[in-house]
Amino acid sequence: MRDQIPPFLLHRPSSDSFRLEGRNLRTPFLEKGMDRLAEMIKTAYSQWEFASREGVFQKIDARIKVLFLIFFVVIVSLKKNIGSEGLIGIFVFSLMLISRLNVFHLYKRILLLGLIFGSLVALPSILNLFGEGEVLFTLLRLSTPYEIWIYSIPQEIGITKEGLYGMVMLTLRVINSLSITFLLLYTTPFPEIIKALKVFRVPDTFLIIITLTYKYLFLFAKTVEDMHLAKKSRLLREMRHRETRRWVAGRVAFIFRKTRLRAEEVYKAMLCRGFSDTITIRQTAKLRQCDWVAGISLFLIGCLLLWI
Repeated sequence: MRDQIPPFLLHRPSSDSFRLEGRNLRTPFLEKGMDRLAEMIKTAYSQWEFASREGVFQKIDARIKVLFLIFFVVIVSLKKNIGSEGLIGIFVFSLMLISRLNVFHLYKRILLLGLIFGSLVALPSILNLFGEGEVLFTLLRLSTPYEIWIYSIPQEIGITKEGLYGMVMLTLRVINSLSITFLLLYTTPFPEIIKALKVFRVPDTFLIIITLTYKYLFLFAKTVEDMHLAKKSRLLREMRHRETRRWVAGRVAFIFRKTRLRAEEVYKAMLCRGFSDTITIRQTAKLRQCDWVAGISLFLIGCLLLWI
């Protein structure tokens, strides 16, 4: 039976290219980037699968975990030495391990975001052009220093010790803050987070915006993936870069118009179902003994990290 199936049905093409008349038709970079972005959003919003696993942090009440997030993010912001930031990172890493999370997958994203919003943002500050300090490595030596308006360009341009230290500190802070946030998101279902925020008197308007944004982002990612698949199924030749940019711009405008229409439809549907500007939740359960133990333990560990 297998021999009767056409060969082209047995061959599975790659996600980035397929063959037509002996040629490889590759997906343009911009279009592939939109598809990857949609896939990343869908993967991020499947955190409920990780929250349902049997782990230590999953069993803790959401209210304790929200307080843990706030307390440890404040600690990360207050610490001013690399050793303390490293200890916080090791502690959060150990919590991810005992929570049975996919550490490799999570830290691959955390490190990437940390390098973008930590290292790249603070990269210019390591030069003595933007601050004085002890030069560790000389990159360029001019014949004479220059004075341009209010800026001074030294004769020896290089990487300073203070600038490098500041960049490393900012990167560690970003990585630790992201690690703590991801730990909460991947061990707590989204409705439980909203309930915990409601208990702590977060304004209902803010909670409604978070909930609707959370729901719509998933629909947005699905729409982008459908558009990418529809275009790919009708592609008969390799597109030029100009055509690709025009298609991406058109899809962005289409999504913008559809977003406005969807927002109006959702609001009308909410009004038809008796929407009010308040969120009501059922009576929350009392904290268990294990929740108190976990909360006190996390508080003491946080105080110890703050003192070190």
